[in-house]
Parts: sequence; C-alpha cells; structure tokens
Amino acid sequence: MNETLVCAVGNVATQPVYRELAAGPSARFRLAVTSRYWDRDKNTWTDGHTNFFTVWANRQLATNAAASLSVGDPVVVQGRLKVRTETREGQQWTSADIDAVAIGHDLARGTAAFRRAAKPETAAPAPPRPEPEWQTPGEPADAAERQRSEPVAVP
Repeated sequence: MNETLVCAVGNVATQPVYRELAAGPSARFRLAVTSRYWDRDKNTWTDGHTNFFTVWANRQLATNAAASLSVGDPVVVQGRLKVRTETREGQQWTSADIDAVAIGHDLARGTAAFRRAAKPETAAPAPPRPEPEWQTPGEPADAAERQRSEPVAVP
C-alpha cells in the first residue's frame, strides 16, 4: 500500500482532546510547523510560513499523548499524511492530518523525563487445569495412584 509517511517537527498549538470511543482511546491536537531561514539582508534567522496539521493518535499513543503534551511543547511527530478536501457552506476547505505512529518531545529544544506507561489490565489467568488420569486400561485406580506417589528407580 502506498502511503505518505512524514516526520514533522513543530509545537503543540492546541491542548490535546482525549476521547474514549468504541474502537478505543483517541486523541487529537493541532501541530504548528514553522520554517526558518537565514535572511542575509538582516543577518538573522527569520520565521517563514507556518503550516498547521491535525495530529490524530489512537490506543495507547492517545492515552500517553493526552497525559504528556501541553500547548507550546516542542514535539516530533511521525505518521501517515492524509490531505482532505471538502466543501462547507459553498467554500472549498483543505486540511492536512497526520495519523500518528510516534510522538515525542523534541530534545534539541529541551529535556524530558521518560516514564514507562503501566501495562493495561489483562484478564485474570485461567485456573490450572486438572492433570488427566494416566491410567492404563485394566489397571486398578489405586495402582495408578501408587505410581504417582512412589518414586521410580530408573536403571
């Protein structure tokens, strides 16, 4: 399958919105990515155009992103780019979304303290199954019990 994978470096522009859906947790936030270039006339770095992306995260990534991200945080987002065009009230709208695979703080612009997420609750283990009776046909039940309890010498 042909997909456009992107890696975007920018800042969290809106507080992540977290939702519990039937398919599992989902979170979204806006990412602002501003290009910078060296302006030779002014002899300084200058901000260029800012692109905004809606970043979508699902399952455990959504839970961790909602708990970890705040407006203004510098982040790196990797995922699949989805460009949508729709008509609303007679106007044509185009939006660029990133279906995130990974999200992390940009350590080139600050520090972070990583904490491993707790594993989700799993179902209780099944009770142990009783051991089958390994009785030879025609052997009395008490003989099978004796074999289990008495050690056997192996020559």
